Amino acid sequence: MRVLRVGIIGQGRSGRDIHGEYLKTVPDRFKIVMVADTLKDRCRLAEKEYGCQSTTDWRDLLQRRDLDVIVNAAPSHLHVPMTQHILRSGHHVLCEKPLAQRASQVDRLIATAKKHRRMLAIFQQSRFSPVYEQVGKVIDSGVLGRIVMIKANTSGFARRWDWQTLREYGGGSLPNTGPHVLDQVLMLFDPKLSMPEVWCRFDWVNTFGDAEDHVKLLLSGRGKPSIDVEVSCCSAYPLYNYQVYGSCGGLTATGTEVKWTYFDPKQAPRRRLIRTPLPGRAYCSEKLPWQEERWEQPKDLNVWPYMCGRLYGNLYDAITTGAPLAITPQQVRRQIAVIEECQRQNRHAGPRKR
Repeated sequence: MRVLRVGIIGQGRSGRDIHGEYLKTVPDRFKIVMVADTLKDRCRLAEKEYGCQSTTDWRDLLQRRDLDVIVNAAPSHLHVPMTQHILRSGHHVLCEKPLAQRASQVDRLIATAKKHRRMLAIFQQSRFSPVYEQVGKVIDSGVLGRIVMIKANTSGFARRWDWQTLREYGGGSLPNTGPHVLDQVLMLFDPKLSMPEVWCRFDWVNTFGDAEDHVKLLLSGRGKPSIDVEVSCCSAYPLYNYQVYGSCGGLTATGTEVKWTYFDPKQAPRRRLIRTPLPGRAYCSEKLPWQEERWEQPKDLNVWPYMCGRLYGNLYDAITTGAPLAITPQQVRRQIAVIEECQRQNRHAGPRKR
């Protein structure tokens, strides 16, 4: 089996704790050859942990001809310019989310990848969340009937004061946390990539920076389900990750469990509209033939390595056999366009003085 040689830009939370940690576990497919980080102590640690070379100048990776793919795990505001340089240098690239800040930037990256015949992959590993995949299976089965609304919530209560709270670095809850849930719900909205109508409001609650940490987002479109998304740092009692409303039932999901209830319309009592008052001044009342099912994530499943494995496995196949990417730049472009529109709607808002 061919072993792909990898360079990693960045040894922070993502570059080391996600990409580096996973790649160490699959030496039969990937080998970390070189890392770049501006901090020398991180470079020394990478040399020790991966048995690789290191540099404080990420451009050194571009000069190497023996790398199969470069992972761009630099801070968010550097994703676009660095990815452009990586593609132009003749390397495949796996870029962390958010891929860009504007849809036009994604267009340029796609054009650059096409021109240089290189692969542009994006690290949206939450597409492979077991809970999300199970939610999709239930929806696709049709038992819930016509899907009317999908509610997605990825919230908690936390204060934050690092670089990802600053707009100048591409920070904020929507571009930081939002890409995970947006990637998921937009595929549920329409896998054919139609653009939804967008309504969004930001707030600044527990952040010490100038980027939002509370987001309410509504997506809609003709013939499509309504999508209700919350990404918040001030939710002390988060109740669910997903809820789905359907004409024949509904679904609720946490981070480890999915439950859904539904009825078969063919087995329901036959009804007709009655225009006259019901006997006894009663409300409409009936017993529907409800069925309930439950799915639980295996307790021994380590979710992060699982999702990383699915994405990196697809990337490996794409590079070595020409298999299609499961997560395409065109799919991610729609996500960036939604984020861009949310920011446009809130461009005159900002944090209150503490």
